[in-house]
Amino acid sequence: MADDFSPSTLIFAATLLASLSGTPMLLCRLLPPSRAQLLSTVLMLSASITGLSGALLALISGKTEHFQLPLSLPFGSGEVGVDPITAWFLLPVFLITGSAALYGRAYWNADKFPETVCKITFFFGLMSGFMSAVTLARDGITFLFFWEIMALAAYFLVATEDKKPEVNSAATLYMITTHIGTLALFALFPLLALAAGSWLFPDAGSLDATSTLATSLFFVSLFGFGMKAGIMPLHIWLPSAHANAPSHISAVMSGVMLKVGVYGIVRTLSFFHGFPLWWGIILLLAGAVSALAAVLFAIAQHDLKRLLAYHSIENIGIIFMGLGVALIGCSTSSPAIVMLGTAGALLHILNHATFKALLFMGAGSVVHATGTRRIDLMGGAARFLPYTALFFGVGAVAICGLPPLNGFVSELMIYIGLFRGIQGSGVAAAADALAIPALALVGGLAVACFVKVYGIVFLGTARSEEHTAHHEAGWQMLLPMGLLAAICFIIGSAPALLGDMLQRASSEVFPSALESGIRLVSLVPLPTLSFVAAALMLMIILLALWYRRTTLKSSRSDSVTWGCGYRRPTARMQYTASSFAEILTGLFAFLLKPEISKPDIAKGMFPPSADFHNHAPEVVLELIYTPLLERLYQRFLPIRRLQNGILQQYVLYILITLVLLFMSDYL
Repeated sequence: MADDFSPSTLIFAATLLASLSGTPMLLCRLLPPSRAQLLSTVLMLSASITGLSGALLALISGKTEHFQLPLSLPFGSGEVGVDPITAWFLLPVFLITGSAALYGRAYWNADKFPETVCKITFFFGLMSGFMSAVTLARDGITFLFFWEIMALAAYFLVATEDKKPEVNSAATLYMITTHIGTLALFALFPLLALAAGSWLFPDAGSLDATSTLATSLFFVSLFGFGMKAGIMPLHIWLPSAHANAPSHISAVMSGVMLKVGVYGIVRTLSFFHGFPLWWGIILLLAGAVSALAAVLFAIAQHDLKRLLAYHSIENIGIIFMGLGVALIGCSTSSPAIVMLGTAGALLHILNHATFKALLFMGAGSVVHATGTRRIDLMGGAARFLPYTALFFGVGAVAICGLPPLNGFVSELMIYIGLFRGIQGSGVAAAADALAIPALALVGGLAVACFVKVYGIVFLGTARSEEHTAHHEAGWQMLLPMGLLAAICFIIGSAPALLGDMLQRASSEVFPSALESGIRLVSLVPLPTLSFVAAALMLMIILLALWYRRTTLKSSRSDSVTWGCGYRRPTARMQYTASSFAEILTGLFAFLLKPEISKPDIAKGMFPPSADFHNHAPEVVLELIYTPLLERLYQRFLPIRRLQNGILQQYVLYILITLVLLFMSDYL
């Protein structure tokens, strides 16, 4: 009976249940759409609870299980399995998908969106289930099969509102880039099979990282999985896809699907031992550049969801920095650094999934109430959306890496690993020394960005009467946000709860480098962090109570804020997103390449009205990739004449190809 409720059984059942959760929407002719949506939500919530239970039990037990699929594949039998690495990545998968399912029932209600609710609910379940399935695969063919279904389901979710041209463009760009990444994986797994002698994944630490084949595997995996994870400069699909998808879909794609790409890199790295130093330096450098550039682009954004998308790229960069620290520790034989880097990266994977999903849901609540994603049209939302403002504020503090919330803990582990690294010598110490100020600068810029966002969106007064928020979200949207906010606080104030599970997952990634059995609790003062977090929260609560008591006792009167000498100030006199960030965008104009359209103020007694516009382009896509592809298109234009739509010529091409193939057999 115990085996019936083993961790692997629960996880497999949850994966199957999540994959099938959208099928009630296919019965819309038999069931009312609202009833079918409710049933799908219940199925997804059941999958979420079951999967979380299985993942937690697997992490507590630390066991590894493998199961052979009852299928006859052309390249051998398939295999799935559960180990601490898989279980750790399944925590955000089931946590965020369950929360998003409940949120989506109110945000994308069947009665309000009857034309698209069937599509979005069905493919949401499919994507959720196969994200879990990808982490369970233990051979290259099964992995690619699950990966492709996940990618295609995400395409249909991005293209939910396919009648809008910008949505179609975002979905098309996503489809192109995700298949470019998949092509890299089609090269990765044959190379891995060549190195391991089988399509089954090799044992952890069984391959030598110093060989030429290992170098090829490293770069191909970094490209293929990095494209899905959104690391710069492979991120070009991410801002538009996350901005144009429905908000609860954006929460899942940013919080979970990007981590599936990170999972692929972590799993690939776990196959090797004897890492060369430059592997770690490349990951550390790629992470630092991605984090720093992404937070700068986020500051320059005017679209709330696009801004959050760039912060996803920033946090993926921080995760890569943690992995880079771990690899540098492996190459310098420093188990403490390996543990700190790996644990910091893995914990930040869970933390980012939590607070980024919370932020996207908060943004969805604001968009739901105001009808716009443009920050400059918002303002004063906290007056009408008090709970959304509170939860969004929790997510903002967490993503900035400030105590007492969870983002601080994972970034602290990476900081400690970097500081331990500079105690060494040579290139490794120099790389760690350069990464420390880069990570600190990223944190400071993130604070500046979210001060801008929170101040413009939630404080002040409404900048547009048309887009004034007048209603708070319902309980089905607020409950998931409250749950995620609570998790941000629990991890930040009691990180020791995850200490043993994080230890097991980290040891599974680099078993040969952590053979000494070094303990995470001996490297990071987790009990002290809990005490400091509790003291800080107590101080905040006492200050809030004191402020409330003081304001209740004092006399109050209604008045306007200081209007800079104007007797009748208007909402137009407030800071905008552009004006708030102007100093920083101007300072980094060499990277952001802002496009500014200044008004031509005519002289005279009655000058005409004038407008000011500025736009921060997607530099990598618009100024690098697109011009390059256009040049390639022009260069290969003569070859396109072969594709003229004449059927007879296509038959001739086939005939010529067959003749050449037959001739090659005789040569």
